Amino acid sequence: MPFALRLFLLVFPLALASPATAHPHVFIDAGLQVAVDASGRATGVTVTWEYDELYSLISFEDLGLDSDYDGQLTPEELEQIDGFDLNWIDGYEGDLYLSTAAGPVAMGPPEGRGVTAVEGRIRSSHFRPLAQPVPAQELTLRVYDPGFYTAYGLGLGITIDGDCRAEVIPADQDTADARLNTLLAARSPDEVEMDFPAVGDAYADTVVIRCAG
Repeated sequence: MPFALRLFLLVFPLALASPATAHPHVFIDAGLQVAVDASGRATGVTVTWEYDELYSLISFEDLGLDSDYDGQLTPEELEQIDGFDLNWIDGYEGDLYLSTAAGPVAMGPPEGRGVTAVEGRIRSSHFRPLAQPVPAQELTLRVYDPGFYTAYGLGLGITIDGDCRAEVIPADQDTADARLNTLLAARSPDEVEMDFPAVGDAYADTVVIRCAG
């Protein structure tokens, strides 16, 4: 499909959408790799984000990258954008939430693991060390933006070190839609425009780690 036509098909539906139906605005395929030590404790998570084609294109334009429009970046351009999405404001959780039966699991700040361009899409990776190692068994991970500006999928896969596997419990789409519709009905269009309901968690899959033994 011609590049200009692909861009039109991405932008046109958003131009027609209301503030409510326009959410989310950014789509990310995520990947998770959980580091597990020899004692069966999770010690950190490598997170990969692959941004949608439209967001990547806009980023290229804003930064003056990919001047030949082939969807590839030179080593110098990759160095220029390395870490572009790691300047987090205070209180931002990195859209990654870990928990055990005892409660939420704290993580340290992100450590960059590089940026690439894959078929016109920006792919970046970072590592989140756990503040304290926790047993990997039954550790739960969820990837979501509370405000639902960004929608995440787990299309890049999940890898668990050691003799462990990931069980993915899909989000209940009908329940999530019902919750969103109820919250939207209670707000005026202007209120929705200024403060979209925090429903990102309702649309998030849940990853539970299961380990042998």
